[in-house]
Amino acid sequence: MLNTRLSSIVRNYSRSMSTTVNNWIKPPYNWINGSRCEPVDTVGLFKNLEPRTGQVLATIPASGKLEVDRAVKCARAAFPSWSNLSGMERGRILTRAAQLLRENTEDLAILDVRDNGKPIWEARADMETVIACFEYYGGIAGSIVGHHVKLPSGSWGFASREPLGVVGGVGAWNYPLQTCSWKVAPALACGNTFVYKPSPLAPLAALVLAQILKEAGVPDGVYNVIQGEGETGALLSNHQDCDKLSFTGSVQTGVKIMEAGAKGIKNVTLELGGKSPLIVFDDANLKNAVKGALMANFLTQGEVCSNGTRIFVQSGIYQDFVKCFVDQAKKMKVGDPMNEDTTVGATISEDHAKKVLGYVSSAVSEGAKLECGGERVIVPGDCQDGWFLTPAVITQCNDQMKAVKEEIFGSVAAILKFDTEEEVISRANDTEFGLAGGVFTNDLTRAHRVVDKLQAGTTWINTFNLSPAELPFGGYKTSGIGRENGLAAIEHYTQYKTVYVEMNDVDCGPLWQD
Repeated sequence: MLNTRLSSIVRNYSRSMSTTVNNWIKPPYNWINGSRCEPVDTVGLFKNLEPRTGQVLATIPASGKLEVDRAVKCARAAFPSWSNLSGMERGRILTRAAQLLRENTEDLAILDVRDNGKPIWEARADMETVIACFEYYGGIAGSIVGHHVKLPSGSWGFASREPLGVVGGVGAWNYPLQTCSWKVAPALACGNTFVYKPSPLAPLAALVLAQILKEAGVPDGVYNVIQGEGETGALLSNHQDCDKLSFTGSVQTGVKIMEAGAKGIKNVTLELGGKSPLIVFDDANLKNAVKGALMANFLTQGEVCSNGTRIFVQSGIYQDFVKCFVDQAKKMKVGDPMNEDTTVGATISEDHAKKVLGYVSSAVSEGAKLECGGERVIVPGDCQDGWFLTPAVITQCNDQMKAVKEEIFGSVAAILKFDTEEEVISRANDTEFGLAGGVFTNDLTRAHRVVDKLQAGTTWINTFNLSPAELPFGGYKTSGIGRENGLAAIEHYTQYKTVYVEMNDVDCGPLWQD
């Protein structure tokens, strides 16, 4: 496991839930123009439930039209001064933010556990990806430049990069702080300002990030947070003074975001769902392939858009793979995510837990074999009312089953058998999604040949679900448009201005008569 060798002091500190985290959870929950604030306009209240306990963590007002407008106007007012800073100046601030994030890693990890339900060891690993994102964009902010072109007769031209303006971002609940960081860090590095609406299921991390960014030196109004559900998100997406929209979430909501963007001819990036293939060939290292498949299915209780939930295993090692994978799934410990030895934490909500179990029942009714899991677990103590499920593994399934075709977003892995390379490529691509894919084989020639033919924006060879800040992440088909991370993200948060510099008298041909 990642980062599990910790002292007893850290374990006890984690269990105490931290005084800092308890203060973070207190109202108010909006952040506009440099401070927490109560909304001036609301469209109701929503309850933020703690998945591990099932109890109310916070009751939060949903921002209405006036509040959304206030946040956008503050971002617009802050844009001139922030965008006029040099890239180096903005980069120093983002690098300082990375340092502050590192200093607060344990508290932020605990907040993620309480808000999201994932195990503490995984939340700590997520924090490393958040820190890396701010370090990366802080480091390259001074290098965001255009290019120069020499033209005939001594004239020349250049294309400079300029920020887009105000960005409206809507985030997901499975990686609350990471999703936010993947949007905010590159946007701010490029000189944009931001209004962010986190998911109502995990709304707190984005708010805490605002406090950290202010301490790092981000001016008031540059980064703002509004809370709410779908209605608030629609108000932000349709706001006429947002220049760009960035969304992570479901395909259905992504369509609405894109429609809103079309009305205002806005720049839009979408990171949506997936039903990714993970292909294991006969010559693969079996133990390594099983490890990869476990990462591809059961991190964050399976609530990961890129998960390789369609595990295609070549017939020669199919039985051995199934046995090893099922044995490992059975060994996973479902329990309080604050405990260091917990492998599987709490599903995000009761409704979502019922949805996941419904897919398991559907698979069995269609003829699949449930090898293990797919059951509700009662965790004693504080977590007895939380939503805990055992990881489910289904076999003897086919490509047309509902649980195989649709995104479950839960800990349900389907293992399918294949014979030939041509067959598995065709089956892997037979989906509306195209977010990710993976190949396990010791034949690197075949590995490159196969990933080249996979219709997916992000692929792995002999591993899965690793997304460093340096590399772009995003999908094909209904899995989205645009890319997060890497230099590719800079393209989505800047626009070119072309300047032609004429060094000679204007030659307008016969239009001019002496």
